Amino acid sequence: MTFKELNFHIDIQEGLDAMYFEKPTPVQELAIPVIMEGRDIIACAQTGTGKTAAFLLPILNELHKVKKKKIRAIIIAPTRELVQQIDQQFDGFSYFAHVSSMAVYGGGDGKEWVKQSESLNKGTEVIIATPGRLLSFLSLANIDLSGIEYLILDEADRMLDMGFNHDIMRIVDKLPKNRQTLLFSATMPPKIVKLAQNILINPARVNVAISKPAETIRQEAYLAYDKQKAPLVAHILKRMEFESVIVFSSTKKNISIIQRELKSQGIPSKAMSSDLEQKEREEVMGQFKAKKFKTLVATDIVSRGIDIKGISLVINYDIPSDAEDYIHRIGRTGRNESDGHAITLINDRDQILFFNIEALMDKVVDKIPLPDGLGEAPLYEPHKKRKKPNNKKRFNSKYKGKAHFKKKPKSDN
Repeated sequence: MTFKELNFHIDIQEGLDAMYFEKPTPVQELAIPVIMEGRDIIACAQTGTGKTAAFLLPILNELHKVKKKKIRAIIIAPTRELVQQIDQQFDGFSYFAHVSSMAVYGGGDGKEWVKQSESLNKGTEVIIATPGRLLSFLSLANIDLSGIEYLILDEADRMLDMGFNHDIMRIVDKLPKNRQTLLFSATMPPKIVKLAQNILINPARVNVAISKPAETIRQEAYLAYDKQKAPLVAHILKRMEFESVIVFSSTKKNISIIQRELKSQGIPSKAMSSDLEQKEREEVMGQFKAKKFKTLVATDIVSRGIDIKGISLVINYDIPSDAEDYIHRIGRTGRNESDGHAITLINDRDQILFFNIEALMDKVVDKIPLPDGLGEAPLYEPHKKRKKPNNKKRFNSKYKGKAHFKKKPKSDN
C-alpha cells in the first residue's frame, strides 16, 4: 500500500510527497482507514512504529476540509518532550494545509502561560498537551470546548503509570459526548482496557509490533562527543570503500557542520534538507541516483519511501528519537537481500535513545573504539542521569514547521 491509496486531501498528500513519504508503516496502514471511517480505535503499538502519523494524518485530513475557529481536537501525551515532538510532526504534515496547533505544557514562565492561554481562547484548532497543564487551563480559564471533534490519548499506559488517570477522566468529563476518541498504548494491561471501556464507543482494535532492520545490514556504533563527530565522519569516509553513502542528521545546523568538515577534508558531498525547494531536492536526488557524487548529507526527508540502488553505507550523525526513523534510515542500505552497513554516532546525551532502539530491535549493536587522534570517547552509560545543558533543551526535530502561524520558536531542522 502507498499513502496515495489512502485518498488524503490533495494538500495533505502534497505535504507527504514533499517529505518523500510513500509507504505507510504497518500501524498507519491499519489505523488510518479505520480513523477515516470515523470509528473509535484502541491501538497497541510500540514507540517507534510510526503511530504519531497514524493519528495525525487522518485527523488533519478531516480538519482541513472545513475551517472553524474553534478548538476541534485535543491530543494528550504524558511529557512535554513528547508534546513538542507531536507538535513538530503536526507542523510538518500540515505544511500545505494551514491548520493551527498549540503545544501546551508546563515548565515555562508566566509569559508562556499567557501565550498559551491566548492561543486557546483565540480558537487554535488542535491542542497538544500534557494532562496536568491542560487541566490547569480548563480549571482556571474560560475555554470553549464545545467544538471538540477528536480526543487522542498517546502513550496511554505511560500516562496511567505516571498517575494521570484522574486528570484524564476530569478532562474527558468536560468534552462533548459526540466525538471520536483514539487511544494509543505500547501495552494493554487491565487498567488500559478499563480506561478504554469508559471513554471509547465500540472501538476497532489494532495491534502492531515494531518492524526490524534486514539481517543483511551490519550495524555498528561509535561513542563520540559532539566535537568529535564531524571529524569521525570524515575519517570513516576517507578510509572506507563505498559506492554511495547517506549521512543522516536531525538538524540543519549539524548538516552545515558536516558539510564544512567534509569540504575541509576534500570529500565531495551535497546536502538536502527542508531549506531546499522541491525542484532543488529533486535535482540533488537525481544527481545522487546517477552517481554524480557519492556522499549525500540529509535530514529525514530522504529516510522514507525512496528506492536508491547501491547505498553501501548509512551514517547516523544524530540518533533519531523514534526507533522507526532509525529503521527507515538504515533501511536505505542492505536492500533486496544485498549486504549493507550502518554506523551510528552516539554522544553522551543520547545514549538512552540508542539503548531504547536496541531494546526494541532486541539487538545489541557493536560499539567500535574511536580511531587514534580523535581523543577519548564517552563511556556507554545509557541509564546514567546527566545534567541538563544551560541552553534550550535539545530534542530531535523530524519535520520543520511552517511559517503560517508560528506559535513559538522551533528547533532547527
